Amino acid sequence: MSTNTVPGSELSLGDFLRDRRARVSPGPGAQGRRRTPGLRREEVATRAGVSVTWYTWLEQGRGGPPSDDALERIARALELDAAGREVLFLLARQRPPPLHPAAPPSVTPSLQRVLDALPTSPAYVKTPTWDIVAWNAAALAVLADYASMPVRERNVLRRLFGDPAVRASLPDWEEHARFALSVFRIDVTRAGGGSEAAALVAELQSTSADFRRLWAENDVRNHGAGLKRLHHSVAGPITLEYSAFAVNGADGLDMVVFTPATPADARAIELLLSRGPLSA
Repeated sequence: MSTNTVPGSELSLGDFLRDRRARVSPGPGAQGRRRTPGLRREEVATRAGVSVTWYTWLEQGRGGPPSDDALERIARALELDAAGREVLFLLARQRPPPLHPAAPPSVTPSLQRVLDALPTSPAYVKTPTWDIVAWNAAALAVLADYASMPVRERNVLRRLFGDPAVRASLPDWEEHARFALSVFRIDVTRAGGGSEAAALVAELQSTSADFRRLWAENDVRNHGAGLKRLHHSVAGPITLEYSAFAVNGADGLDMVVFTPATPADARAIELLLSRGPLSA
């Protein structure tokens, strides 16, 4: 029998389920006197489309781990928000819930303000399939003029493997390409795969021998931090330190920030900003 607790926490799955169903109003149509607030076990089971016996076992910590589908239905039955859904999966499956890649990326005004507050650090927000969905002025000046590109072309992997100019601008192209694919593999796995990722992989396999070669290595890495050297068409060599941060409350979105490695790199970026958006 599993205790279903989060390591380092005294909260059990049963405690969490009982607490959350006590918070849900049974609605005006509920009949009979109630000794306790909230939903009864059988009402949760009915809402979730599971048997009362199975749900009772779940609260008691009996049986094996529930499926993702069952947990999603219980989350809806208990009217859990995103944080509650995550705790439910952590307690029941010892991992976060799968992402919802079908949902459109949500770049809030406050997130855009964070990007804009980095005047000499190019930064962008990307999806699990590495589509760029937000950026700041420094990114337009140093990395690429995303604002003027068709949406389809705002994809890091398409540009990395399909644009000769991008390849020529990266002295360490092989290293960057291998790293990008190893992180992309983890990103799409966390997001639950999906047709969009599969279509992108199929497209790049058909158009790039380098993609096929590196993809076959099956390497996996977290984004982490590192150095990016590029040769800008106007400013010349620029070295950037990069770090990636998950965006809380936005399934699968990461913010990648490139910081100038030296004062000379910062001055080069300031010069480019004074000239306006230019492709690297």
